[in-house]
Amino acid sequence: MQMTADFPTARGQALMGTTAKHFGHKIPVTLTDAHAQLQFEMGEAQIAVTPAGLHLALSASDADRMERLRDVLERHLLRFAHREDPAPLTWTPEADPA
Repeated sequence: MQMTADFPTARGQALMGTTAKHFGHKIPVTLTDAHAQLQFEMGEAQIAVTPAGLHLALSASDADRMERLRDVLERHLLRFAHREDPAPLTWTPEADPA
């Protein structure tokens, strides 16, 4: 299963870095200037910096793992962006490749 969301922010790179560093103490994380890959037990999260903010892409093996992954990543990201008074994200399920 895959799911994506966009997070509008002028602080994309800073928020991605904060998120990656926070989780990097607990799970494997790969971080570059424009991209982060987070390997959670329940699945994988990709975060990319875009001109409008951040693009989030999640992958998990089933709906329960996907919901846990989405919940963990979104709660943390919204907390790190608290100064921006962010709204909950709108997630879009992606079609699995055949």
